[in-house]
Amino acid sequence: MRRWMCSTVAAALLLGAAACGDDKAPATPANADSGATLTLWTRAATESVSKAYAAAYNATHKNQVQVTAYPNEEYPAKLASAAGAKALPDLFASDVVFAPQYASQGLWLDITDKFNALAVKDKVAPAHVRNGQWNKKNYAVPHTIDMSVMLYNKDLFTKAGLDPEKPPTTLQQFADDARAVNKLGGDIHGTYFGGNCGGCNVFTLWPSVWAGGGDVMNAEGTESTINGKEMSDVFALYRKLYDEGVAAPASKDEAGPTWLGALQSGKIGIAPAPSAWLGLIEEKATFKLGVAPISGMNGGESTFVGGDSIGIGATTKHATEAWDFLAWTLGDEAQVEVVAKGKGVPVRTDLASNKYSSADPRVVTINNLMGKGKTPYAKNFNATYNDPQSPWVTAFRGALFGDAKKSLDDGATALTASLKK
Repeated sequence: MRRWMCSTVAAALLLGAAACGDDKAPATPANADSGATLTLWTRAATESVSKAYAAAYNATHKNQVQVTAYPNEEYPAKLASAAGAKALPDLFASDVVFAPQYASQGLWLDITDKFNALAVKDKVAPAHVRNGQWNKKNYAVPHTIDMSVMLYNKDLFTKAGLDPEKPPTTLQQFADDARAVNKLGGDIHGTYFGGNCGGCNVFTLWPSVWAGGGDVMNAEGTESTINGKEMSDVFALYRKLYDEGVAAPASKDEAGPTWLGALQSGKIGIAPAPSAWLGLIEEKATFKLGVAPISGMNGGESTFVGGDSIGIGATTKHATEAWDFLAWTLGDEAQVEVVAKGKGVPVRTDLASNKYSSADPRVVTINNLMGKGKTPYAKNFNATYNDPQSPWVTAFRGALFGDAKKSLDDGATALTASLKK
């Protein structure tokens, strides 16, 4: 799952990039649809959505948006180079967890007044909006949304004597259901997780902490609290499932690349996973797939609101036209006829149920989670959590397969030190 992983070198390059200076918008034509050609950069993971937005906008506007996508691993370094040369594109998207870092470095223009003037501003994904802020100013808006959910094999639930229409509502029930499926034996396992993947565990385990009323960091993203009770209890539950053989043995070394394939195989009962995998799994599946929110130990529900943010490049000469595009992407037409029609998650809470999603209650379930989830806010997020050499990997590996208490206590200290860099 390289979606949540970027190279240490690329991140370091970006941190060393020169800020683009003054974040005030340069002089631009008064006409927002002046016929300007706008450059938009994105990473490969978001290319299809970015191009769908651009195609729909281009068909009805004089302005024309040209999308260029770069491999996920190369993208941060590409942005760093452009920032250093003061030659950023008119618009650029990024993984939402990078947004605080880019905003703090002045790579996006301040769009606070423009965003606050939108009639729909209070309906735009709140967790994403928060991550696009720095010093109480807005620099980015949501571009794509991907969330973590529980995906479960309804056929295996039925064979195990479970009601396929009643997914678990607590993490304890999730564990019990996984154990029931595991008893089917053979090559069937109750659950699966990315035991060697920093981004995977952030994406799928943290929501259980949030649903239980806990947190993993302070609000400023400068202090780790992973050794708190909520996080410790979640790790203990997954550790027990692995020790019992309920979690597939491959979970221990899963670094991301084969995670999807494991769930597509039809041999796993229930597992937390990206919501975008609903369609990917069903393309190959011969079994019925169910969707449920990720819950806390004793109830509640939450999700990691992932995806990409997008802002206006600080060196643009077309700030007015670039904002015209961003404002359009947040409107009903774009969110329903581009995003929802393409089976994506709308970035607006009021569009969770629309003419396309309403055809599949599972999609409505996913969409409704957006307002309940979180996007962790931290300037130094990637180096602290996503990087394969991050202190987070050492901490969660120890919590799952080693000395749990020491790993979480030591991990909280190491993560706090990293977050403050």
